[in-house]
Amino acid sequence: MSPNKRIHFEISERKVLLRFFDIIAVLIGLYAVGYSFEFDYFKITKEYWFWSLILSLYLTVFGTIFELYNLKQSSKLDTTFKNIVLTVSITVLFYLLTPIVTPVLPDNRLQIIYFYLAIVGSIFLWRIAYTTFISSPRFYKRVLVLGEISNVENIVKTFSTSDPNYKIVGFINSDNTHKDSVKFTGLKEYKQEELQSVIKKEGISEIIIAINDSDSITPQIYSELTILLEQGFTIREYTQVFEEITKRVPVQFVGKDFYKYFPFSRSNQNKLYMFYHRGMDIFCSVIGILCGIILLPLVIIGNLIGNRGSLFYTQKRIGKHGKPFTIIKLRTMIKNAEKGGAKWADKNDSRVTSFGRFLRNTRLDEIPQFINILKGEMSIIGPRPERPFFVNELSKIIPFYETRHTVKPGLSGWAQVNSKYGSSIEDSLIKLQYDLFYIKHRSFFLDINIIVKTLNTMIYYRGQ
Repeated sequence: MSPNKRIHFEISERKVLLRFFDIIAVLIGLYAVGYSFEFDYFKITKEYWFWSLILSLYLTVFGTIFELYNLKQSSKLDTTFKNIVLTVSITVLFYLLTPIVTPVLPDNRLQIIYFYLAIVGSIFLWRIAYTTFISSPRFYKRVLVLGEISNVENIVKTFSTSDPNYKIVGFINSDNTHKDSVKFTGLKEYKQEELQSVIKKEGISEIIIAINDSDSITPQIYSELTILLEQGFTIREYTQVFEEITKRVPVQFVGKDFYKYFPFSRSNQNKLYMFYHRGMDIFCSVIGILCGIILLPLVIIGNLIGNRGSLFYTQKRIGKHGKPFTIIKLRTMIKNAEKGGAKWADKNDSRVTSFGRFLRNTRLDEIPQFINILKGEMSIIGPRPERPFFVNELSKIIPFYETRHTVKPGLSGWAQVNSKYGSSIEDSLIKLQYDLFYIKHRSFFLDINIIVKTLNTMIYYRGQ
């Protein structure tokens, strides 16, 4: 018989669950308010079905921008309530201002308050249920790792910060030459002969194989894993799980099997996608340049007060296929900031001026790069272009670093919206992992996801 598995929702399933039941909860809440009180602003009927559709669309879009579907934050009720209030406030505002396809504003303005409170209350009640039940330990995916100690350490460190509902409960050391016991916080080491009993005792629903050399798997373990596989038990290789959980390509583990992990000749390179991508670049760059012209007088005044020097700053960067180009930015640092040579920029870099920090946090310093995008040197979405000095140094240390140059560099990217400020080789490795994930999986929907996350960065003043 197949080992019993606990119910578990994957990351994608939980996000769909949150979105779907947010909408269902709101519709039920509005129906209940309309049934119980004198509330006729919003009706759920066949005749006015599009009212619900527009409301659902706004909720989904603004919920994404204000991190209502961030799984880490969704497990904290205080943070969730704050995000609900922000999301519903903007949603209701846009809904009230949308003509024709939404209800006519009521004469009794109190009905708008009922409308607002019904949405907030409905979502919050559902989120309490989510936090209490679905986000509780009883729904964690309980995982056992079978592998070498060094790989186990990397997996535990990475997964514990990536998915709060992915619980590694123990590991089996596959290295027979390593006799000493190894301790990890919250993890127990089991012997190889305990595999079957551990699965039943701990309610394991997945085994991760973290072994570099498959020949090191003992015949006994191989036989037991084969039996489990035939019973329908989930057994996966750790680089596959790493990419799925973290949304990064684990380039440091790839080695000579790189061709398995970099299938770049997929549909993300087809002519239709490339045509759409270039069309989006041209449209956004024209809009961006027009916005820049409108904001230019204010930026000039701010620069005179806070920067006191040249407004623009140019620098050599590496573009597609390793071709250098000149990037244009609004100056955010003091004059001669790199007179001693190229150096990493820190998050709280003392070379950044007061006005420059504002420009960085709001991402306004990037506006001149719309000119680079219009010229075809950059794209709206892609890996951030790096300086030749750092490309030369990092490509010697990090494997496959220059693979990020197979596409145009971008104004924003998967690495920018997911990782912290890069100021070390380790940070550069993580950014490369995100960049390669984007190159491997880029699509219309991933591009839209990045754009929404970029708006979130600007709204929350998190630019770097």
